[in-house]
Amino acid sequence: MSKTVQARKNEPQDLAPDPSRWKALAFIALAQLMVVLDATIVNIALPSAQTDLGISDGNKQWVITAYALAFGGLLLFGGRIADLWGRKRTFVVGLLGFAAASALGGAATGQAMLLGSRALQGAFGALLAPAALSLLAVMFTDAKERAKAFGIYGAIAGGGGAVGLILGGFLTEYLNWRWTFFVNIPFAIVAAAGAYFVIREPSGTRNRSPLDVPGVVLSTLGLVALVYGFTRAESAGWSDTLTVSMFVAAVVLLFAFVATEAKVKHPLLPLRVITNRNRGGVYLSLGLAIIAMFGLFLFLTYYLQVVKGYSPVKTGFAFLPMIAGMITGSTQIGARLMTRVPPRLLMGPGFLTAGVGMLILTQLQIDTSYAGLILPAQILLGLGMGTAFMPAMSLATIGVEPRDAGVASAMVNTSQQVGGAIGTALLNTIAASATTAYATSHAAGAKSLELLKLQAMVHGFTSAIWWAVGILVVASAIAVTFINTGRPDTGSLDGSGDADGVEDEIRVPVVAH
Repeated sequence: MSKTVQARKNEPQDLAPDPSRWKALAFIALAQLMVVLDATIVNIALPSAQTDLGISDGNKQWVITAYALAFGGLLLFGGRIADLWGRKRTFVVGLLGFAAASALGGAATGQAMLLGSRALQGAFGALLAPAALSLLAVMFTDAKERAKAFGIYGAIAGGGGAVGLILGGFLTEYLNWRWTFFVNIPFAIVAAAGAYFVIREPSGTRNRSPLDVPGVVLSTLGLVALVYGFTRAESAGWSDTLTVSMFVAAVVLLFAFVATEAKVKHPLLPLRVITNRNRGGVYLSLGLAIIAMFGLFLFLTYYLQVVKGYSPVKTGFAFLPMIAGMITGSTQIGARLMTRVPPRLLMGPGFLTAGVGMLILTQLQIDTSYAGLILPAQILLGLGMGTAFMPAMSLATIGVEPRDAGVASAMVNTSQQVGGAIGTALLNTIAASATTAYATSHAAGAKSLELLKLQAMVHGFTSAIWWAVGILVVASAIAVTFINTGRPDTGSLDGSGDADGVEDEIRVPVVAH
């Protein structure tokens, strides 16, 4: 029996598109924006919060790390809960929990209260993010509509971090750091109310199998060890005993997790979700691209503020061309071409275009013109990333059984979260080493210590950006090599796919939700 016929027999009966799906998209997009911008909005507010609450230099990284560990470690669990409870319920609970955690952070009276609120934000974010993406996967079943919906979602996923820099600059400069937390509350309440009244989750898409407790424990501990290993490497070095121990523990725990998932009857992460070459290619290439992007956000923020002397608000606005490029690439290029060309012909060239933008930034100097170099580089970066993100977000859940949509969505977020942790740690370490080497070798002939410091910093940034260029080239190669599915077909259900059945797999979900 063909895959298509089998899918027809098993599919739910309510095949008519949800009439409220576009309204639902607005609330899902709002929630996604809140989660993504929260990853960067606190960065700008951190110096003010540190001074106000008396947080030591040694502990300030935990304001970022506590969120990253909870979010990255619990994502797979959150995705499975979404499949078990229902995505709408998980989405609303995640939003309300995120709002409560944000209120706690904004009202923090000390270090422990702030760090606890950040960990709670990460935990509820791990519920919210996979539920949001999987809701799109099961609500938008027409290929052209799906392309538009994921175009909007991809633009937010790619550009939300830069929006966070702008908003964080405004709130910190004109109000105070506490508003970088309080601002989440209206976002969350509006999105939760809208979701409650508008979203209608298709029936027959839950996975009511018992929870895989060993899988939850092993995946959570393994991902926490991995994220913390990279976070600690940034501050303590790669040869630090605890850093090495975290990496060893992560490898052991994640191998044990895979072995467990291959044996248990109801796995947390069914291996069929990641062994498919198309989805595997998406997770891997997307994670690599995020490594490059997160490093760039960090370097460009420091370059503009420290070297160029921009204010937080001006720095945020300096990222606008990249945001505009991402929105254009995702909604105008990716969404329009997604139903016309194979995804690999969007993702591969998209990552390469971003790589060209990154290549331009390797030419940064102390006196570099913003309009002459940084502006065109950002536009290329945005266009390339936006074009690639859109099909990546869609492909990450297309072809999965509806009951696996939550955990497949969680894998997208996991690749992004782990990629962000790796990017920040790896590229920052490379930059720091290059900065030190430059300062040491040029100290004798330096005319000014301050000038040497800035020159060394910029040299460190450009050295790390070269690595980011290489990473984007590898991401492009993986996308072109691994992703072999054709364009989504809106109507054909005759089962006449290519030799390996990929076409069958991508057609079935168009109607099977």
